[in-house]
Amino acid sequence: MTAAVILAAGRGSRLGKYTRHLPKALVRAGGRSLLGWHCHALRECGVSPVIVAGGYLSERIEHAQLELVDVPHWSETGPLASLRATQPARLGQDFLVVYADCPHHASNLRRLLTVTDDIAVVGDRAWRPLWQQRHAQPLDDAESYRGAGGLLQAIGARPSHLDEIDAQFAGLLRFTQEGWQCAERALTQSASPPTDMTGLLALLLGRGERIADVPIHGRWCEIDSADDLRLCRRRLRDATGWSHDWRDSADEPRWP
Repeated sequence: MTAAVILAAGRGSRLGKYTRHLPKALVRAGGRSLLGWHCHALRECGVSPVIVAGGYLSERIEHAQLELVDVPHWSETGPLASLRATQPARLGQDFLVVYADCPHHASNLRRLLTVTDDIAVVGDRAWRPLWQQRHAQPLDDAESYRGAGGLLQAIGARPSHLDEIDAQFAGLLRFTQEGWQCAERALTQSASPPTDMTGLLALLLGRGERIADVPIHGRWCEIDSADDLRLCRRRLRDATGWSHDWRDSADEPRWP
């Protein structure tokens, strides 16, 4: 069995008015909240239990099938502190780490779930058209991501040219319990521990740890800003289709 931890503690300030009265996870796109899309995809893949690391307006998150963990000092910390607050070791099983603002189609999760390595990260090979729609200068927001032979080689640095980037981190990872123990050791022993997930992965690579690189080609999106949300809503209404539409396609079963 595999569990999931959804990281949903942050204020989502770049979403502006859309998170004035809602946590980012409850912002809607494509007919559902982001959290609703995550629950849909995780259920389709048989992932259970699902833990939500909440912070900002977490009292608004109510779902009978979720466990909500309030992250202490969420406004002063980052994604790694949120993950550690959920105490993944208590789960006693493999677990996915899912960024609340990155909805995925279930097929991306299934691809990750087939990997047997202790640590695995999803990288979108079709990232460039999405980043060009999201940013006037894609390099302003992109991070390095290099993979070879099914293994991650580099991640998280500031690239100087688009050709240096194989993919972009898609807000989706998997750890076995052994992989998480390795990550906890690295964080504990680091003189300057990272606060985000790509920083952790870079730290692990620097220690010579093996990390699987799981390629996907779209069918997800990062909704980090009000402009991202408006872009997604517009493209999801577009009858011509969109490579990063994470919803079920016409030839797949529809679910409530």
